Amino acid sequence: MELSRREDLNRRMLRARDEMDRRYAEPLDIPTLASVAHLSPSQFGRMFKQVYGETPHRYLQRRRIERAMTLLRQTDRAITDIAWDTGFASLGTFSSTFSRIVGHSPTRFRARHAPVAVPSCFIATWTRPRDSRFGEAGAGPRPLASSS
Repeated sequence: MELSRREDLNRRMLRARDEMDRRYAEPLDIPTLASVAHLSPSQFGRMFKQVYGETPHRYLQRRRIERAMTLLRQTDRAITDIAWDTGFASLGTFSSTFSRIVGHSPTRFRARHAPVAVPSCFIATWTRPRDSRFGEAGAGPRPLASSS
């Protein structure tokens, strides 16, 4: 495949993937995504897998589960609500898909990754720059390594 044609195809696939990323919680079908990429549905499925290494359906499921993992870690919202908010039509489908991709149930994931309250003074200590010269008077910039 010539370079400009491949670049065009990659741009089309990127537009479709961006659409999936934006609208992951909505019902999406192959004909809709194919139209974004200006391809037939059968061409779209083949090309998407060729470019990204997975089918559009699998990519969308993974994207939804990634978002669900974030919500499970950062909120105390009900698992059913998270399932619906990430585009799953049923709790059963969400739970089985989550377990298959992550390796354990949403409930177990939440229990293992629950946020822990950490005092802000510890966070400030852990996240401050490690270079002890940072901010000290007279430290000056570090010399650049010679490129020769």
